[in-house]
Amino acid sequence: MYNYIIGKITDQESNHIVIENNNIGYTVFVANPFSFELNKEAKVYLYNQVKEDEYSLYGFKTKDERALFLKLINVKGLGPKMALPMLATGSIAGIIDAIDRENVLYLTKFPKIGEKLARQIILDLKGKLAHKTDIDLSGNFDELVSVLESLGYKNSEIKKILPKVNASLEIEEQVKEALRLMLK
Repeated sequence: MYNYIIGKITDQESNHIVIENNNIGYTVFVANPFSFELNKEAKVYLYNQVKEDEYSLYGFKTKDERALFLKLINVKGLGPKMALPMLATGSIAGIIDAIDRENVLYLTKFPKIGEKLARQIILDLKGKLAHKTDIDLSGNFDELVSVLESLGYKNSEIKKILPKVNASLEIEEQVKEALRLMLK
């Protein structure tokens, strides 16, 4: 899987950009193509989708945007072509807040998202999307937070135990200590 690409933006269309790297132009579907400057170098975080009849690249300006996109496309009935417009017209914080508050009305404002799909998004993702600003990462716990989130722990649970974890430990030891604290 590709993580990111750095290159010059050579073309912008309504739903994609073309980024040139080593004399190869890559078509990358993005939420807002016109937020990239034409003929300027840019770093684009990628998600590549491989199907039997299609190979597509989806691009994002930030890792957080990509992470939300990956969570959204795991919802039953919500594919990349529906998740991308959500990121184009809504903010990351707004989408996460709407899911956590079960705001169906906010989610149905996005193209092709009906009430049934909005309720499915809430059912699948409520409490599983961390607000990065909610968690104090002063002890450099980025990696630990990611591991605990991937194990299914909620933001509120992680926030409670972080102050008790020794930041000077290696990540493996931090995870062990955090899991011990979670089980108490």
